[in-house]
Amino acid sequence: MTVKIGLLGLGTVGTGTVEILQEPQGRSPLLKAIEIKAVGVRSLDKPRQVNLPPEVLTTDLETIVTDPDIAIVVELMGGLEPARSLILQAIAHKKHIVTANKAVIARYGPEIYEAANQHGVYVLLEAAVGGGIPIIKPLKQSLGGNRIESIVGILNGTTNYILSRMTSEGADFDEVLTAAQQLGYAEADPSADVDGLDAADKIAILASLGFGGRVKREDVACEGIRSVSAVDIAYADRLGFVIKLLAIADGNAGENSETLQLRVHPTLIAKAHPLASVNGVYNGVLVTGDPLGQVMFYGRGAGAGPTASAVVSDVINIVGIITSSDENPALDPLLSCTHQHYCQVSSIEDLVTRFYCRFLCADVPGVIGHLGMGFGNHGVSLESLVQIGFTDGCAEIVVVTHDVREGDYRAALEEISQLEAVKEIPSVIRVLS
Repeated sequence: MTVKIGLLGLGTVGTGTVEILQEPQGRSPLLKAIEIKAVGVRSLDKPRQVNLPPEVLTTDLETIVTDPDIAIVVELMGGLEPARSLILQAIAHKKHIVTANKAVIARYGPEIYEAANQHGVYVLLEAAVGGGIPIIKPLKQSLGGNRIESIVGILNGTTNYILSRMTSEGADFDEVLTAAQQLGYAEADPSADVDGLDAADKIAILASLGFGGRVKREDVACEGIRSVSAVDIAYADRLGFVIKLLAIADGNAGENSETLQLRVHPTLIAKAHPLASVNGVYNGVLVTGDPLGQVMFYGRGAGAGPTASAVVSDVINIVGIITSSDENPALDPLLSCTHQHYCQVSSIEDLVTRFYCRFLCADVPGVIGHLGMGFGNHGVSLESLVQIGFTDGCAEIVVVTHDVREGDYRAALEEISQLEAVKEIPSVIRVLS
């Protein structure tokens, strides 16, 4: 039995996907059952890295999502529109969907999954998070017997590359960002990466799967890495930490177990932590569950090969079901979307964590005492408070707190910032407890 598929997009990932499908030797035997019926492109005249018959290429994407011969539509365009509309149109025509589009799933997942369940088709998205790292299926299947407690990940290769180079070279953010753009690791407009938006899309998806409820993307608190400086990285190193952009989904225990904390922000993590050694463009995801404990997923988080690998694995899953099932089989609950309720997400103000903070203060007697008093007025307990040196005539003071409620910590900083001796608070970074 031959299963015909249509691709929307023939960019980096689309090209990698076609290369795998055209070379099935040594791979799953199900690949031999797949035929590429149509590929949607922007231009028919653009040179391609793969050889496809001219009649396969088309600029009319609607003909792909409505073609009665096509069973699976693989969406690799990216962006919100027309990707969302084409996915919904394909579902309405009873096409199964494979997508690498984390942005459209994070924002329109409920709409897309409701349509998929209504029309009895699958929407698979292993390639949307972590590139080639298998994390979607494990959360839906292998870890299904666990009560997930937390998902903590380095989910954006661009920011991890930038922070890794800043750490190894002592370079500043702007310098490394420019180099990353020249190497193709960062886009001309790097906002989605360096402002944490891409990682926020991904943790929203993982949280939805891990905690069994829908997540609104706008509920994810998000901070990027633009404010992280070489000075902070050097101080973190002296304190036994590295700085990573972490995407975190925490589940509360007890009666608040239905409430999640979702956030993306730069974080100090101890050098002994499993994620501390995830460097360069690599991604890592640490899942903690009961009774399993911790399990780590690590690998290349982007690029043609890794992402195409994840795309093809989803296609194979669907082909396996199509070729071995009755004409109208029920959806496999381990592959389809079954949760309907929305998770409650607590305010970032209620987060309890440790903080690193750097102050520039006038070099006057009693300034350290004033800082300690300002924190004490709001119940903030200090783990360490050290004067590191001098910058532009100001004393540079680094503070690390014990666990504290974020709202109380921010109130303390507001009071401290009014002190005449405090000239600037250039850095506030959370510390992974």
